[in-house]
Amino acid sequence: MNKDGQDLSDMRRAMVRCQLVTRGISDGRVLEAMERVPREQFVPEHLRFEAYEDHPVPIGQGQTISQPYIVALMAEALCLKGRERVLDIGTGSGYAAAVLASLALEVFSIERIPELAAQARKNLDRTGFTQVHVKCADGTLGWPEAAPFDGICVAAGAPAVPAALKQQLAVGGRLVIPVGTEGGLQQLLCITRLSDSEYEQASYGDVRFVPLLGEEGWP
Repeated sequence: MNKDGQDLSDMRRAMVRCQLVTRGISDGRVLEAMERVPREQFVPEHLRFEAYEDHPVPIGQGQTISQPYIVALMAEALCLKGRERVLDIGTGSGYAAAVLASLALEVFSIERIPELAAQARKNLDRTGFTQVHVKCADGTLGWPEAAPFDGICVAAGAPAVPAALKQQLAVGGRLVIPVGTEGGLQQLLCITRLSDSEYEQASYGDVRFVPLLGEEGWP
């Protein structure tokens, strides 16, 4: 491995140790996935040495890749065991989808910006995550033809939980989504479907995401 590759591997291990473990991420499978997925392959080349810093990184089109801790927190909240089918809303560069694909059987990922969807597909193919299906569409409406999902992860802040996503969640499945005001703080919610009509909700604290745009999101 060349020096740059070694440096980045060291930075990835340090990120897991210093940013995730110290903040309470304890799921061994999540920590392993975060240490294995090469985050630098999902950011612009000139920003690769920022890939493991404790903040979001721009990926173009006015979007960012979330800080590592938030990706790990959302993945841990889904409680994935390895056999699940997961819906990922807001593909971005494909990094979170790659982490989820390391934890689940199959991932369906939706990105509303065509240029990002195309780049994410290239990033995922290059890094070997062929079990991720990417399409360009309105993520607030989910992926009905592939439902139900054991987990749904939404990487943008919604004004309320989209009804379409709740309906596409399997009984026993979990939906992780930021909900709150546009441009302000949101609550990271985890919604578990208990039955056809019953849901349970828990909060994982304050977060700040770009707005979730679409028919069941922000206009």
